[in-house]
Amino acid sequence: MTSTSTEPRNVPTRVTNGRMFHFVTPLKNQSSVAPTFLMTGIPGLEDKGLWLTIPFCSMYIAAILGNVVVILVVVAVPSLHRPMYFFLSMLAVTELGVSISTFPTVLSVFLFDARSIGMDACLAQMFFIHSFSIMDSGVLWAMAFDRFVAIDSPLQYVTILTNSRIAMIGLGIAVRSIVLMTPLPLLLRRLPFCGPNLLAHPYCLHPNLIRLPCADTTVNSRCGLFVVLSTFGLDSLLIVLSYVMIAKTVLGIASKERRLKALNTCVSHICAVLVYYTPMIGVSMAHRFSRHASPLLHSLMANLYLLVPPVLNPIIYSIKTKEIRKALHQFLFQRS
Repeated sequence: MTSTSTEPRNVPTRVTNGRMFHFVTPLKNQSSVAPTFLMTGIPGLEDKGLWLTIPFCSMYIAAILGNVVVILVVVAVPSLHRPMYFFLSMLAVTELGVSISTFPTVLSVFLFDARSIGMDACLAQMFFIHSFSIMDSGVLWAMAFDRFVAIDSPLQYVTILTNSRIAMIGLGIAVRSIVLMTPLPLLLRRLPFCGPNLLAHPYCLHPNLIRLPCADTTVNSRCGLFVVLSTFGLDSLLIVLSYVMIAKTVLGIASKERRLKALNTCVSHICAVLVYYTPMIGVSMAHRFSRHASPLLHSLMANLYLLVPPVLNPIIYSIKTKEIRKALHQFLFQRS
């Protein structure tokens, strides 16, 4: 008996957030046609986009304003023209870059329900998000090295970490990030995309994008793994080694009061490292060991990873660092 149903037969489907998508694999390579990607908000909460805009926008505004204030305070107050605070301003710049890279698409998804993004725009956003994240990790290592030099050689601290050397460290961190990230969007650009190019987040991330092409992505995966190991992996190892050397130096200090004072200068940086790496490890663990978990978990973890450090780090340094508090008071109130 001949079926009278108009529903397509033998057509691959994908169900996402309760919606079924039908797509047809192209008969020939259509990589010459730039695909469009469909971003998603928080799975299961699509009908509450307007309400989600309030907390997300509040956190983004706090992150942007907080890091801008840190940069302005370090630049404007002469007493903060020291290595530790130059590195802090670099950290604020990188976290400001991450926030600005993600904010436009997050706002468009939650506030305007505008979910589509072109391939070039998506790859550009991916490049900037990951580049600034890599810079963030590099600056955290540089700050750990700064704390080691300050505790191990306090009398030579300023002569070792001169302004020119700090500038070279910052330039090296930026160049490393750009050089390592440049091949990833170029490798993705050459691949064909066949299905409903549905992203798992309201922004473009490399681990998400390499799952979408209808072609072999082994090279992309290996390049992405190399970038992760040579940046986040190496930086985290160097941070641990820096603190091992700091602990060894502190244990050699005779006075208990001086030991506590030396350790107290590291508290803000330790908090910044924990705030940065804890969500990152959580995201990695969720993707590796919780593949069958709710998409809500993956979405929340990814948003925490990108949002929490830029929001909390200016607060941590403002609360824990007396010089920052004094300079902030001087910058905000004495000028007015």
